[in-house]
Amino acid sequence: MRLIFALLVSSILFTSCQESAKKVQSFSTGEKTSQSIGEVPAQAAPNTHHVKVKEILQTSSYTYLFVTENSEEFWIAVRRLDAKAGDDVYYEKSLVMKDFKSKELDRVFETVLFVQDNTSTPTANIKVKMGAKKMPQKVDKKVEGININLPKGGISIAELFKNRDQYAGKKVKVSGQVVKINNGIMGKNWIHIQDGTADADNYDLTLTTQNKAKMDQVITIEGTVYLKKEFGAGYSYDLIIEEAIVK
Repeated sequence: MRLIFALLVSSILFTSCQESAKKVQSFSTGEKTSQSIGEVPAQAAPNTHHVKVKEILQTSSYTYLFVTENSEEFWIAVRRLDAKAGDDVYYEKSLVMKDFKSKELDRVFETVLFVQDNTSTPTANIKVKMGAKKMPQKVDKKVEGININLPKGGISIAELFKNRDQYAGKKVKVSGQVVKINNGIMGKNWIHIQDGTADADNYDLTLTTQNKAKMDQVITIEGTVYLKKEFGAGYSYDLIIEEAIVK
């Protein structure tokens, strides 16, 4: 068993790691594995992860980073690097270690992801893969006949775009009819809604969420407004709502 463990570890370039874990769980699928350590299969990690650093712990060989991705917070470990709060980290492959004890830190992590091939910006390889995954396209057509009432305590799409600077970084409530859906892209579901209002050519609102909706369904959402949001691979939005909850 020790020999198998050593071979598996060396195959994923973690030969210098002298720390141990009790069990492994796939971060992407939540499925348990019968091995003590294993690489997440390619098909189980279809998306490039983009995380933001909140806290850093350094050891001689590894840097432990407490990060956020969408509304989730978790620990990752990377080959030692200089990092600071607010840095961006991109990665595709990771190992999930449960009850992992770092001897140097004298600390047990309930869960930590050991990340391979992390970068500070989307690499050309990542951009190609994003393109292959068909990043969500913007809607360039206003659907006629939509006339949605304002939700209680909410605003219209026209109001949101007209006063975007006022709403930047804040949570808003908007109702609209679903006109386009792209599920499971970059770990999110991308939904487009229209309510019949417009500010110049701005009549379509894009939102990302972990919830799902159906085409032509009228939904009310609450989420945070982001301006000039970059997703890499040439995709950016002047205004988008993220971490949305579909009511």
